[in-house]
Amino acid sequence: MTTPDELLTHIASYVCSKNGFSEKALESARYCLMDTLGCGILASRNPECMRLVGPLVPVAGLPGGARVPGTGYELDPVQAAFCIGTMNRWLDFNDAWAGAEWGHPSDNLGGILAVADYLSRTAANSGNRTLTIRDVLLALIKAYEIQGVIALKNSFNRLGFDHVALIRIATSAVVTDILGGSSTQVVNAVSNAFLDGLTLRTYRANTGTRKNWAAGDATSRGVRLALMSLAGEMGYPSALSEPGWGFQDVFLGGVPLSIERPFGEFVVNNIVFKVPFPAEGHALTACEAAVRLHPKVQERLEDVSRVVIETQESAMRIIDKTGTLKNPADRDHCLQYMVAVALIKGDLRYEYYEDDAARDPRIDVLREKMEVSENSQFTRDYQDEGKRSVANAVQVYFDNGERTERVEIEYPPGHPRRRSEGTALVLEKFDRNVGSTLPPRTCGRLVDLFSRPDQLDDMPVSEFMGFLVV
Repeated sequence: MTTPDELLTHIASYVCSKNGFSEKALESARYCLMDTLGCGILASRNPECMRLVGPLVPVAGLPGGARVPGTGYELDPVQAAFCIGTMNRWLDFNDAWAGAEWGHPSDNLGGILAVADYLSRTAANSGNRTLTIRDVLLALIKAYEIQGVIALKNSFNRLGFDHVALIRIATSAVVTDILGGSSTQVVNAVSNAFLDGLTLRTYRANTGTRKNWAAGDATSRGVRLALMSLAGEMGYPSALSEPGWGFQDVFLGGVPLSIERPFGEFVVNNIVFKVPFPAEGHALTACEAAVRLHPKVQERLEDVSRVVIETQESAMRIIDKTGTLKNPADRDHCLQYMVAVALIKGDLRYEYYEDDAARDPRIDVLREKMEVSENSQFTRDYQDEGKRSVANAVQVYFDNGERTERVEIEYPPGHPRRRSEGTALVLEKFDRNVGSTLPPRTCGRLVDLFSRPDQLDDMPVSEFMGFLVV
């Protein structure tokens, strides 16, 4: 039998390991769970999102199946994973990870939660042990680590490909384990996830709503591959290294896909939460700087001559946009739009990306006056694993020669360097987001649960999910 590629073996060994994680990692995972669920429930109020949520055809529901938070749907785990993943990602408000490749490891929650609820409900009905929230947290830590560690040194975006393949890979691995699969079955599922290849980044450059559902698609595909592996579907041990036909030769030009640190709990402990703004991760500190400058600018917008923004190279590559912005997905990936709104309003909310808000003529007037450039020190600090800063600086100049102070911010509130400040904001954000859809009593119960980690961790997934349906 062919020995599997080394990375496949590392992933399987890590996922199937029963070694515990630190309390710090579990605490971080609880915040990740809380934050991501809140983002998904808030998205249930968005009609564009909800047109994609539900059974593929009207009669394809599954009573007793996986539930979709913020809705009354009960679906098969694959479609439920798509719906949960799409809702969680829709508003671009869930946590972020930056490396050579960026992404949102919380996107894996779609597959993890769908399968955990389905298995938990099935077990409860048959009198067997049900999965608990602790099982979800352990799977989430592992999914974060797989996606995030691979992303540290391997850049797909420079080659024109998207990061969502890492969601498919991580979800297929951890869900196979949740389903009770062996190490060999994890290898089989993950090898098929690699064979699916890489997706073009077209929908991020020419921004459209696929950006919002690509993660749901990826995590649901991971669930499908895991279920197929449990059903006996074969794997491909040389999926990465096969000469001429493997992942590395076809997509990476023969460059080996490797990891430079062992899998552990690094990623979940260093994740960046998006608070207080629903902004693309590279722009969080620019938005904060603009909000600080708002009082100095709000009465002088007509006198602004230019707005100077210094940022990192990665931001220059993906969110430095001029010209017409077609839709909310385009706007929430435009550095100039986000900064303009923050300068004008002193805040940035997801509603400000919608068409009605975007018609404010002051936004495009300010955008035309913006100068965006790379600050090489910001880029170095962004790439420095010891800092992992996401620095931006903003300064506003006026027609009469006056100018504001230059506001430079290295780390957003959700960054590990500002974690105590950020976690309080995550809790406020969760309370606000679930309150948009769920009854006040339910919201209070959920907030109370997250303040009682032992009670939360021991709760059956099926019971917990019962609080989230409407």
